[in-house]
Amino acid sequence: MIREISAGGVVVREIEGVWRIALIEPQKDDSGEAKKGKPSRAVLCLPKGLVDAGESAEAAAIREVREETGLVAETVSKLVDTRYVYVRTWGDGERVFKIVSFYLMKYVSGNIGEIAEDMRIEVKRAVWIPLADATKHMAHGGERKVVALAQEHLAERGLQPKKSVPRGKSAARRYHKDV
Repeated sequence: MIREISAGGVVVREIEGVWRIALIEPQKDDSGEAKKGKPSRAVLCLPKGLVDAGESAEAAAIREVREETGLVAETVSKLVDTRYVYVRTWGDGERVFKIVSFYLMKYVSGNIGEIAEDMRIEVKRAVWIPLADATKHMAHGGERKVVALAQEHLAERGLQPKKSVPRGKSAARRYHKDV
């Protein structure tokens, strides 16, 4: 069985007194239609990707977050290693044992969705979602558990948003642009 090692990030940011999380919508092939001819629902997930040769899992997570969301983030803590098996739906149809190291990260800079053109092959869009609602929008059960761990980590350490309300229209516009 093939093995893959990946890493990803749960990037949080306080916007208007609410913790938000950066999620991505991966690109789908044109055949991705739901039953009864209806368009399929957006699939949101955590930014993640393969660890390159000679790269640490933490460095890969930071790089993948930047590439897939347009954000610069710093690691707060390692959350968990997830393990699962999947079957490739492309090429050889091989079974793959995958390990993904997830890190809780804090937003540093950048604008969500400013993704390099060469990454558009993988990522359709990146969005900020309220952390409290994130699992309702996420496709994969394993990643929903990772987000729940991030919520627990923040709560256990008393890290709550400041409940500040931006002053003036310019601040409101700035926050709206990032959401």
